[in-house]
Amino acid sequence: MIKIYAKIATELNVNLQQVQAAVGLLDEGATVPFISRYRKEVTGGLDDTQLRSLEERLTYLRELEDRRTAIIKSITEQDKLTPALESDIVNAETKTHLEDLYLPYKPKRRTKAQIAREAGLEPLAEQILTNPSLTPETIAEQFLNTEHKIESTKEALDGAKQILMERFSEDAKLLEQTRSFMRSDAYLAANVVAGKEAEGEKFRDYFEHKEAFKTMPSHRALALFRARNEGIINLGFTLETDLEPGQMHPCEVMIAKRNNIENQERPADKWLAEVVRWSWRVKILTHLETDLLGDLRERAEQGAIDVFARNLKDLLLAAPAGQKATIGLDPGLRTGVKMAVVDATGKVLDHGAIFPTPPQKKIAEAEAILLKMCQKYNINLIAIGNGTASRETDKFVGDFLKQHPEFTIQKVIVNEAGASIYSASEFAAKEFPDLDVTIRGAISIARRLQDPLAELVKIDPKSIGVGQYQHDVSQTRLAKSLDAVVEDCVNGVGVEVNTASAPLLARVAGLNTTIANNIVNFRNDNGPLKNRKQLLKVARLGPKAFEQAAGFLRIAGGENPLDASAVHPESYQIVEHIAKKNSRDIKQLVGDSNFVRSLKPNDYITEQFGLPTVTDILKELDKPGRDPRPEFKTAQLKDGVEKISDLELGMVLEGTVTNVTNFGAFVDVGVHQDGLVHISALSHTFVKDPHNVVSAGDIVKVLVMEVDPQRKRIALSMRLDDTPGESTSGARGNSGNTRNNERAAKSYNSNNAKSKQSSEGGFKHNVQQGTMAALFEQALKKK
Repeated sequence: MIKIYAKIATELNVNLQQVQAAVGLLDEGATVPFISRYRKEVTGGLDDTQLRSLEERLTYLRELEDRRTAIIKSITEQDKLTPALESDIVNAETKTHLEDLYLPYKPKRRTKAQIAREAGLEPLAEQILTNPSLTPETIAEQFLNTEHKIESTKEALDGAKQILMERFSEDAKLLEQTRSFMRSDAYLAANVVAGKEAEGEKFRDYFEHKEAFKTMPSHRALALFRARNEGIINLGFTLETDLEPGQMHPCEVMIAKRNNIENQERPADKWLAEVVRWSWRVKILTHLETDLLGDLRERAEQGAIDVFARNLKDLLLAAPAGQKATIGLDPGLRTGVKMAVVDATGKVLDHGAIFPTPPQKKIAEAEAILLKMCQKYNINLIAIGNGTASRETDKFVGDFLKQHPEFTIQKVIVNEAGASIYSASEFAAKEFPDLDVTIRGAISIARRLQDPLAELVKIDPKSIGVGQYQHDVSQTRLAKSLDAVVEDCVNGVGVEVNTASAPLLARVAGLNTTIANNIVNFRNDNGPLKNRKQLLKVARLGPKAFEQAAGFLRIAGGENPLDASAVHPESYQIVEHIAKKNSRDIKQLVGDSNFVRSLKPNDYITEQFGLPTVTDILKELDKPGRDPRPEFKTAQLKDGVEKISDLELGMVLEGTVTNVTNFGAFVDVGVHQDGLVHISALSHTFVKDPHNVVSAGDIVKVLVMEVDPQRKRIALSMRLDDTPGESTSGARGNSGNTRNNERAAKSYNSNNAKSKQSSEGGFKHNVQQGTMAALFEQALKKK
């Protein structure tokens, strides 16, 4: 195990002791949020990102060790384990290399090579390989065997060929060498399946597509896999330039060199060259194609999952509007606008429907109902879902507020992605059994404005829709990654135990759905919890769960002011010591910034609690229960711009980033179709990763560059001095950014900036020319 710990320590660039300590805590059942927040002394300050990576690598390396043990056992039982082979197996660092070594010894179905060996043809193969001066046909006559149906020299030589092909294709070092070459130098080529042109029109840019394997971006790889899975294209490996007639593939050269085969015009040289060619094309290439495409899919999936995870984190940690009375509006046309009123805690006070939008357009009646609601419930916010009829509803509300300046009400358009999932969920049905699903949607929209995190945790993260190609990746890996993001976000913010929903409580470190429901039932039966110690009275919430969860659960207005903070109950004694030493009451201590900042952490270190913990405690006393999320603000959408046809080139608009991908960012400017800011138009400087510039939920100003109403495509730029209609990868005047953006284009276009690239949506584009299609990939979010 020390070997595993040492490897992880090297990869994470941390000390061996830190890894050992973290693994010990994880094996004891401690959660990542708890370890990163309350066990800093033990792990040397490993953060949640490092711990997640550690946990993932630990699982992989332990599986690798288990497989290593099983392979050694299998080969030993075959009595074929040599010291050299055992050394190679012990030193194998990846599952792929381990399987390469095991390949010759792996139990398999009866092969043509095995049949040839049974017919006594292995000596024939060996003689020709070691002595090419022999004439194959002549020596083969000695190995005719009617009993095994080897009745001609051709059949004998075919059997010998199968033996050598299998030997070459199971050579671990040769496989590693050819695999390495293919990874670095091979190109992946796509060609349309004959007769599938019309059916696969959306994939037409992949009908003849060729791109370097090592630099293929995740979104394009997943698009290729989707096209192949739908039977539209075939995928295969090739080189950058086609081979000349008679020219050997570089990997064929490697096979020949590895086995001392060369053309010296000897009798067997031509036959051996044929064996090499068949070994590559029939055996090794087929094997490597499976491996490399598997690696590419895994790499692409991880890239897509990482994009989803980052976007989800940004969305979950979006600024909350706060505890304010809110009206949620779920816009619609024929069925009207559903309305729900919730109080500052999210409790539903009223609901109904209004019809200010076409075709009814009962504006006066809708205004009267809205006025009554605002007056009756002292409304502070109006949340408007961003779906169908959102801009019409937004205009109606805006006109209403202009007519009633006595209200200090803020209207906000809210991303309603996933609200319909919540509305139809089992939890929503239990919470509001007598309400229609559309009313539940309006409730969710209102609550999402108040506290995005608290509301979004009720929805399967995969349903929130901030990923690229999320349905094309491993759903198990995606779910695991997204669950980790939700767990880190929830625990990073903290949860008010007396008002939190069961789904939110279930995401707290150490808790699960059963315990979360038990907490809700406990407070329903006994009233609000007055202190954290009462949690131990909750069914199935034992000491271990309490240790993990207590620091993340808040009790506002309870008996102990520390219960409303992130200070863990296990370290209350430090605060008590600080208060006693300075002759102060704990209540006076909490929130007294000037005094707390005058304290020296080193004065309160104990054997149990070191400097990191004491420092965290003082920060918490300074700003108890602080929320790490940013200040709430919203985009100011431009009046009169409600649909794509309202957009004009050169317009500068404010919008909200809804999704960030590897190739750019999508921005909602209020026209029911997100526009794309291509990676090359995000900044005047080179951008390697869009996430370094923008995050989901950011409010940004964008310039309208191009509009295609027919295809519902909007090209935007965050470089407000760009010229609409011109290349979005160029620069203005003498700003010196042309070179930077050419580099950006090249990073997006892995072949070269001049070659035509593909998008899943079927656009051919040239990044340098800045055509409309250069701004789009098929990962366009479906509205």
